[in-house]
Amino acid sequence: MPKKRSGGGLTGTQQAAKFLGVSVLAGAVLAGIALPAFGVLGLAAKGTVEGFDEIPANLKTPPLSQRTTILDKDGGPIATVYSRDRTVVPLTDISPYMQKAIVAIEDSRFYEHGAVDLKGVLRAANRNAQSGGVSQGASTLTQQYVKNVFVEEAGDDPDKVAQATQQTIGRKIRELKFAIQVEEELGKKKILENYLNITFFGQQAYGIEAASHRYFSKSAKNLKLEEAALLAGIVQSPSRYDPVNDTEEATKRRNTVIQRMADVKDISQAEADKAKKTEIDLKVSRPKNGCITAVKGAGFFCDYVRKVFLTDPAFGKTQEDRAKVWNQGGLTVRTTLDPQAQESAQESIKSHVYKSDEVATALSIVEPGTGKVLAMGQSRPYGGGKNETYMNLSVDEDMGGGAGYQPGSTFKPIVAAAALEQGIQPTQSYASPYQMDYPSPVQTCKGPWSGTDKVENENESEVGPYGMKEATAKSVNTYYVQLISQIGVCPVTELARKMGVERANGQPIQQVPSITLGTQEMSPLTMASGYATFANRGTYCTPIAIESITGPNGKEMDVPKTDCTRAMSQKTADTINTLLEGVVEDGTGQEAGLGSRPSAGKTGTTDFRLAAWFVGYTPNMAGAVWVGDPAHKKKMVDITIGGQYHDKVFGGAVPGPIWRDAMSGALDGKEAPGFNTINIPNPEKDKDKGRDRDRDRPGNDNGGNGNGGGNNGGNGGNAGEGDGNNGDNGDNKPDPGQGPGGFTGDPGADNGGGTFPDFP
Repeated sequence: MPKKRSGGGLTGTQQAAKFLGVSVLAGAVLAGIALPAFGVLGLAAKGTVEGFDEIPANLKTPPLSQRTTILDKDGGPIATVYSRDRTVVPLTDISPYMQKAIVAIEDSRFYEHGAVDLKGVLRAANRNAQSGGVSQGASTLTQQYVKNVFVEEAGDDPDKVAQATQQTIGRKIRELKFAIQVEEELGKKKILENYLNITFFGQQAYGIEAASHRYFSKSAKNLKLEEAALLAGIVQSPSRYDPVNDTEEATKRRNTVIQRMADVKDISQAEADKAKKTEIDLKVSRPKNGCITAVKGAGFFCDYVRKVFLTDPAFGKTQEDRAKVWNQGGLTVRTTLDPQAQESAQESIKSHVYKSDEVATALSIVEPGTGKVLAMGQSRPYGGGKNETYMNLSVDEDMGGGAGYQPGSTFKPIVAAAALEQGIQPTQSYASPYQMDYPSPVQTCKGPWSGTDKVENENESEVGPYGMKEATAKSVNTYYVQLISQIGVCPVTELARKMGVERANGQPIQQVPSITLGTQEMSPLTMASGYATFANRGTYCTPIAIESITGPNGKEMDVPKTDCTRAMSQKTADTINTLLEGVVEDGTGQEAGLGSRPSAGKTGTTDFRLAAWFVGYTPNMAGAVWVGDPAHKKKMVDITIGGQYHDKVFGGAVPGPIWRDAMSGALDGKEAPGFNTINIPNPEKDKDKGRDRDRDRPGNDNGGNGNGGGNNGGNGGNAGEGDGNNGDNGDNKPDPGQGPGGFTGDPGADNGGGTFPDFP
């Protein structure tokens, strides 16, 4: 037996037959409601019960899009993002005044009729005929709800929205069919609840809860009579009756609603008169949407979280699937962001580099052993205003960053680790003159590589022989080009891959010896994660930014975990930790030291001083700081950064202190474990130490060739660690990703010094 609708009277089937089986009435309905130009003629094609029955009966109601809340690791809010600002609430959490107001003004016979109000149709048709246009509609609340479902399903696609709202006979009939279904299945109270949660109230507010907070900064359950009437009046035309921009028009509309409530006996006339005399008292909460609202400068991290969600197959098979889930929202995303580390990072950045400076800085901090991204910030804030940007300078291109920046000498520890993995001793010594021809040929994964060029150290006093310890502390270029020539390029690129160190533009690291001088562009997050491998004694963990996600249904979603794999032996990692502790203790990174807390790291300054780096770590945090021009054009000479003048910028002089201050605050109150270190004797006697190219010091820039000269880019390109004035074969345009080329001389030569194979 057919179910009776909740309001009593005819069943849905009987109602449909009665309504659509009479063609004259049907014509009147559509002509009278909204289509006077078409009338009965327009209905002929689908004006029968048979045509009506061809329409699918199941209304697929999409989940209502809601706001997504992004939290830090402690549960503190970072930002709220949404496609549509909406919070779904049950009818019991909506003021009775609001329920009565919306029914009174939109469909006062809501509880008396079914999906269609025949009396209302005839009344509207009569008035529209008299006016010669469409002066009055007759859609019931249920029909309006169905139309809103169509609009919600269309999302932000303008074409689909137009189709969902177009004034056509087909759309009206389809709307009616589904309205009948909804009446039979849901009942009046549920329809009212759904309607109030889906309807647009202007000012980016969807649903009554969001609207109540937007206009009155309170929950919908606490709305007073005059407030509820105001919101109910907005629905008909959110722009026309917007109380924020037109108080007079909104007041007139509100009073119309109040009087209508009195006319249908929802309130007394005395209550209505009193309410109408009350002035509108808005307490507007401005729309706060998106990563631009993130706290503690975490806008870029917020955007990184969004990118992670949209690109990880764990959240949907296709990009479209993932975007749909994200846009529907209602998610609670708990991230890995450490509020203490993030605040410290931003404070350090602000004190050392101004957003209006000619160059910028970016910093990322990760946790060794877990891959958790603890902090991410930069000097140019997230936004589209002056000295702002939406480009995340900390990440790779496919995650919202640029093409990356040459890491300079911060790449040398990877070369050293690859050599140790190949059996080279940390006491390996090379003559390491101030200037020399590049060794050639050098073995790569694809066969021998040959080239000609010269490489030189930053300071003429840097003359070997040097062992690995001192060469690393001083960042001696001629030592490292001999080291890579002995082991070949392939072990270096393979180890870099195992450490997650890849080019920011997604291209593979080029098989050229100049990589030892850091000529191929990386992002700060990549370098921080790579160095975390050393801190974690040789095990690399992929970076993660999301700890957990709770869906709108309250259920936890599956979230990808970090993937930890061994990249090198513990002995190799411990040896690198020993070498890089020396960099901080008495090498180029002294200005980055953390006092009594054990730390290690490496400075880097690229050719032409287009970029300067410090990448360092403790056993429990690893961080990378880059300073430079994102456009790869501004040379950091004779420049003021953060209010301080620099004749030349070095990795130890600007990025180092940024790293030091950021990490000091991030680690404050946390344990200070030490490294597992190796005893590495110095070969021969200690020589006059001079100073390394990466330290800010007076005098002697010797030729301006930066890290190793190089008038021919060889296969390395134009702006690498050497002068690199000419690019690789056939590439004549500047490429900030390429470095110096040529290597000449004997591969694998052990030019002087001694080895200590029995090192502990």
